[in-house]
Amino acid sequence: MAPVLFEKHGHVALITLNRPEARNAFNPEMLVRLGGMWEEVRDDDDIRVAIITGAGDKAFCSGADLGKLIPLISGARQPEDEWDRKALEVPDLIGNGLLRTFDAGKPVVAALNGHAIAGGMELTQGTDLRIGVESAKLGVQEVKWAIFPGGGSTVRLPKQIPYARAMELLLTGDLITAQEAYDLGFLNRVVPDGQAVEAAMELAGKIAANGPIAVQAIRRSARACQGRPEEEAMKMESRFAAPVFRTEDAREGPRAFMEKRKPVYEGR
Repeated sequence: MAPVLFEKHGHVALITLNRPEARNAFNPEMLVRLGGMWEEVRDDDDIRVAIITGAGDKAFCSGADLGKLIPLISGARQPEDEWDRKALEVPDLIGNGLLRTFDAGKPVVAALNGHAIAGGMELTQGTDLRIGVESAKLGVQEVKWAIFPGGGSTVRLPKQIPYARAMELLLTGDLITAQEAYDLGFLNRVVPDGQAVEAAMELAGKIAANGPIAVQAIRRSARACQGRPEEEAMKMESRFAAPVFRTEDAREGPRAFMEKRKPVYEGR
């Protein structure tokens, strides 16, 4: 069985990290395949939203496989198979897989079926919406092992939760519960164990039913304008907004409203 799975449900892509016996830790094959799947999400116009989750009920992802991935990248272990060799050929293997340097271009929903730790937490930070089960714990524990959380945490986490709490997590390596993450605004929902994917599919379905060009433009604008001076950000927003109003979908939406029917968006 592949270490990461890809399915399509209508306009929603479902990606599942599939190494439950290793708490869905990233090994070379998983990251190579995951990078290709993010490219498919970006390039397939039929996909409007993606969900990322993990197999099993223990962990969403526990980060890098310290026995397989890290030694390969550091040169302490020589490549043993085609996936090891492919992993070494990818210019930014971890950055792509963790959405650190790669933008899927469409909303990504994290369905945390269990703990999100280290690289699993960093992948979560690269998503747009997050749902976690009640038993999940989250955090970046790299500092406990005298290493750096280089998947984007020192950049993203202080923006996504209050600064002092972000620094506490980064510098102590402590974990927080899903409820604490929700209270900090890091999660959108906390659901009973076993219901993360179901809740994520419901949320993704709502987004996928909207005009896809508008959804993608709104997402790009929100990301690009973040942290910019207001005057500059307003100009940028206008550049993102203008093309949306010239689409066929932008005519279909108001027409469907006036005709009291459900709109049919074609992404044009």
